Amino acid sequence: MALYSNHAGKPRVKTIRNSIIFIFLLLFALATIFPIYFMVISSFADPVEAGAVSYSILPSKFTFASFKFFFDYSEYSYRWILNSLIVATTVMVSNVIFASMAGYAFSKLRFKGRGVLFAVLLVSMMIPYQVTQVPLYILVVNVFELQNTYSALIMPGIVTVYNIFLAKQFMSSIPNEIMESAKIEGCSQFTIYWRIILPLSKTVLAVMAILTFMDSWNTFFWPLLVTNTMDMQTIQVGLKNFRFANTTFIAPMMAGATISALPMFILFFSLQKYFLEGVTVGAVKG
Repeated sequence: MALYSNHAGKPRVKTIRNSIIFIFLLLFALATIFPIYFMVISSFADPVEAGAVSYSILPSKFTFASFKFFFDYSEYSYRWILNSLIVATTVMVSNVIFASMAGYAFSKLRFKGRGVLFAVLLVSMMIPYQVTQVPLYILVVNVFELQNTYSALIMPGIVTVYNIFLAKQFMSSIPNEIMESAKIEGCSQFTIYWRIILPLSKTVLAVMAILTFMDSWNTFFWPLLVTNTMDMQTIQVGLKNFRFANTTFIAPMMAGATISALPMFILFFSLQKYFLEGVTVGAVKG
């Protein structure tokens, strides 16, 4: 049975099928995009109507007052964005470097205990994120005394097992003959890694960079745990300051959320070419 049927000779059946698929995909796309649309539209609402949420598709008027309110509300508004940029960029760069090095070692180097060590890493991926938070908090705050520092925000995410696994799987598909030829030419292991493996892996590294930046930028729980002053909060934690016991500054909060989403959009569209190439790697075999 063919996976995809052209319904040759039955144009009506083909039209009905394509229409159903189109409607389904359109509804799915609208449901996916609507929260982003609501966030952007709400950010242009009047901040005076702080606690009022009209839930209308279009606001009664467009104004940039909520964006001004967001930056004027706290002297640390710019600092929250800067903190998020520092943390997310550092975590992204460190993951690309260390995960690619580990992936190269697991995929191309032969050393004792390689299989056991990689199996341990895979098992650690099965542990829920919430389970590790308490021991990680005790280690970072009580043992190393790093609370309220950039180190506390960055260290837990400096390299992830998922990215090591991703890099290892991709680099395993690179033919070993390329490495053998490089060794014959006198290249060292680092030269092979830097000049041959990394350029060939730029698609998976771009995917890794985008996903890691997005994950680090959107993290809320860990920065909330390890920061206790407003000047060290990230933008995601800082947005909670717009919520009070009796009301919430909806429009300024949405303005802050819209601003916080801009770096991710810029990063995604600047690396979109590599991202699309990366997600299709392995889909077609020639």
